[in-house]
Amino acid sequence: MYQDYKNVEFVKPSGLDLKDQLVGVQRVAKVTKGGRTFGFSAIVVVGDQNGVVGQGLGKSQEVASAIAKGIENAKKNLVRIPLNNGTVPHEQKGKYSGARVLLMPASEGTGVIAGGPVRAVVELAGIKDLLSKSQGSSNPHNVVKATFDALLKMRSAETVARERGISLDKVFNG
Repeated sequence: MYQDYKNVEFVKPSGLDLKDQLVGVQRVAKVTKGGRTFGFSAIVVVGDQNGVVGQGLGKSQEVASAIAKGIENAKKNLVRIPLNNGTVPHEQKGKYSGARVLLMPASEGTGVIAGGPVRAVVELAGIKDLLSKSQGSSNPHNVVKATFDALLKMRSAETVARERGISLDKVFNG
């Protein structure tokens, strides 16, 4: 799922104190010759509020089992994102399907200024101060994936220095 990103660090769920948050539940219908069969799809975000976050989708005939499947799926997709004093290291845009998300660092004490699905993802990632803008599709599935796209494109100053082969001082002063 995250093979297009260079610096993705996958994390094992063992030993982490993970919290989960339900982003959305949709009722879905499958049309058969005997009529409609209804089921549920749930999108869930899990994170340790310290830079590790994952998202998952669960589908089932009952809401509770769809949520449980979503949590298990999210634990398989945990990734570490770079944080800089409780905010993101730099401004970044993310896109998935018709949804676009812009994440911007904010000064300490600003809080998380984000709506719905974006807020769920960034709070469970451990981001305390953030400015965001969500444009295009408001479908929660697409917005969550667009937020992950932006977060996975983030690079810490240490990563940039290592990739360029220069010291950390030159990243900021050079």
